[in-house]
Amino acid sequence: MFVGLLALWWVLLVIFSLFPQIDYEISAHFFVREVCGLGAHPNQNCGHFPYREDYYLQLLRAFCLWLPYVVAPILLWKLLECYGQYGTTFDARRARELKIALGSLIVGPILLVNGLLKEHWGRPRPLATLDFGGALDFVRAGSMAGKCASNCSFVSGEAAAAGWLLCLIILVRPPFRVAVFLPLAAISLLAPAMRLAFGAHYLSDVVLGWLSSLVIFAGLFALADSPQVEKKSEI
Repeated sequence: MFVGLLALWWVLLVIFSLFPQIDYEISAHFFVREVCGLGAHPNQNCGHFPYREDYYLQLLRAFCLWLPYVVAPILLWKLLECYGQYGTTFDARRARELKIALGSLIVGPILLVNGLLKEHWGRPRPLATLDFGGALDFVRAGSMAGKCASNCSFVSGEAAAAGWLLCLIILVRPPFRVAVFLPLAAISLLAPAMRLAFGAHYLSDVVLGWLSSLVIFAGLFALADSPQVEKKSEI
C-alpha cells in the first residue's frame, strides 16, 4: 500500500509538471475577469475569485481548517487513556493505531508540508500570479523557481490535513465505520476543493497535499508492521 501510494504521488507530480496547463485551466474556471485599471502590469489579468468572498464558505473553510487540530487532542487523550489500562485490559492494537494517527499528523501536514514544502519551494498561489490578478509569474508544480517568500502554494497544508482526517476512518470501530465514512469523506474532499475555488492553491497543490497524508499514514503503518519494530515492542 505504501509503495503504491508513494509511486502514485510521484507519477502525479510528473504529470502536473509536464502539463502545467492543467493547473491553469482548472484555476481559470473559478476566476472572474475584469477590466484592469491604470498602472496594471501589461501581462496581468485582472479579476477575482468570487467564492473567496462568500461569507458562508469562509465559515465552512474555518471549520475544515481547525477540525484536524481539534480532533488531535482527543486522539491524544484516548492514547493516554489506553496507557492508563493495565494487564489484560490494555489494548495494544488500539494504542498503536492512535500513535500512528498522531505521528502521521506531525510528520505529514505539520513538518513535511507546512514546515518544509510550503516554506522552501516558493511556488506562488494562483491569486498571487499575473494570470489571476497578482504580480508574480506562474511556476509549475515541484519547481523551486518561484518568488513566493513564505507560506507558499506547494503543497496545500489544509488539503494535507483533510487527507489525514480521512485516514482516521481506520480508528472507527467496524459497526460504525460505514456511517462515519461518508461525512468524513465529504469534509476531506470539501476542504481542498474550497482552497482551489478560492484561488489559494492549484489543482496539483491540493491533490498532492491531500495524497501526501495517505502516503505518510501508510508509511507509518508499514513501519509499525515491520519485523524489527514488532520485535522491539515485544521486548
